[in-house]
Amino acid sequence: MKKRKLRLSPARLIALGFFIVILVGALLLTLPFASKDGSANFLDALFTSTSATCVTGLVVRDTFTGWTTFGQLVILLLIQLGGLGFMTVITLISFALGKRLGLYDRKVLMQSAGNISLSGIGGLIRRIVPFTFVFELLGAVLLAIRFVPDFGWLRGIYFSVFHSISAFCNAGFDLMGFRTPYSSLTAYVNDPIVNLTICALIVVGGLGFLVWRDMARNKWRWSKYQLHTKLVLFTTGVLILGGWLLFFVFERDASMAGLSVPQRVLASLFQSITPRTAGFNTVDMAALSESGNLLTNVFMLIGGSPGSTAGGIKTTTVAVLILSAITSARGRSRVNAFRYSIDRDTLRQACSILMIYLIMAITAILAICALEPITLPQAMFEVNSAIATVGLSMGITASLGIASRIILILLMYAGRIGGLTFVLLFSERRTEPPVDRPNGKILIG
Repeated sequence: MKKRKLRLSPARLIALGFFIVILVGALLLTLPFASKDGSANFLDALFTSTSATCVTGLVVRDTFTGWTTFGQLVILLLIQLGGLGFMTVITLISFALGKRLGLYDRKVLMQSAGNISLSGIGGLIRRIVPFTFVFELLGAVLLAIRFVPDFGWLRGIYFSVFHSISAFCNAGFDLMGFRTPYSSLTAYVNDPIVNLTICALIVVGGLGFLVWRDMARNKWRWSKYQLHTKLVLFTTGVLILGGWLLFFVFERDASMAGLSVPQRVLASLFQSITPRTAGFNTVDMAALSESGNLLTNVFMLIGGSPGSTAGGIKTTTVAVLILSAITSARGRSRVNAFRYSIDRDTLRQACSILMIYLIMAITAILAICALEPITLPQAMFEVNSAIATVGLSMGITASLGIASRIILILLMYAGRIGGLTFVLLFSERRTEPPVDRPNGKILIG
């Protein structure tokens, strides 16, 4: 009698894989030679490992002053694994060993890589790693133009590679703590090379693997792009340009008060891009205006695009919800975009994702406000940064207690695997009985 092979659902397999990577990373970071004081406790290591694997960037220890070169390399490896997705790496190893993908493998990879269909998933996976490494190498070369003169050849190249990978994977970890701990890229607020290179890496990494493939196939022929690609590019462009203008206006007398107009233009562009899951900052987050703080929270929740290195509820989710609201306001029944109709299942899923993120965020904010002597804006900023895997902070992460840190760890984990996937892990899938129940009427609005 053959034993039945236990197979987890794709969602549970992905979640389990990330959990194992996080746990192994935490164990490595607890080694005496991983931290500079030689005594990193397990919770600090677990928090750092989760933040790196979930490409977030929130830290309880400054990456440069708190971890040795070994610890920093462990963090960098976790960032790369988290950005690519561990399933991508495992599949490439399988390809190298001559293994072919079965139907179950394709379903898991489709969910992991953000592909719309099972067809072409093998080819997509083969292109992800070379494409990633090319952009990370290009970013490192550009950053080296500034970092090598500043730090010398060895440290300059190391810093260039580290920050390029961290930016492309939307992780936000930095090594600039040798100047001032937790300072991120504030020393380069006026530097166009560093700012524009980091911005480009964040945007490209946050567009998604499916968008890369579509653009590579069809070049600049907009009419040939899939609906998904069009919606991602359009929404991303609107968010970047809109945020650029709003931050320029909001922060002139706040976080960017001491900057000239050209410098404020550069800082506003960076601030428009980085909240959507990147985690770097060139201005002091604690000095943001009330308007700038709220806008940053909104951008953090929106995040990047599906199937990318970014987190958040995703650009396409927001676009679908806005289009649905406009359609309802016009009294129409079908939601259309770029001459395509969006199906009802997609609309229902978008609403579910928004509600799940809001419920988790509000619950966490209430809990942390009850546990910590901090203000509501500080708790909201920290929670949104964690659940959207952003990594920006108002400087309170290291001062939070054990319970609050565990809440943030769970939020980062849920944000990386996806809010909807996280909820489905704890629910048993049952087949609905083929019964049509009578419609009930309720009032809405």
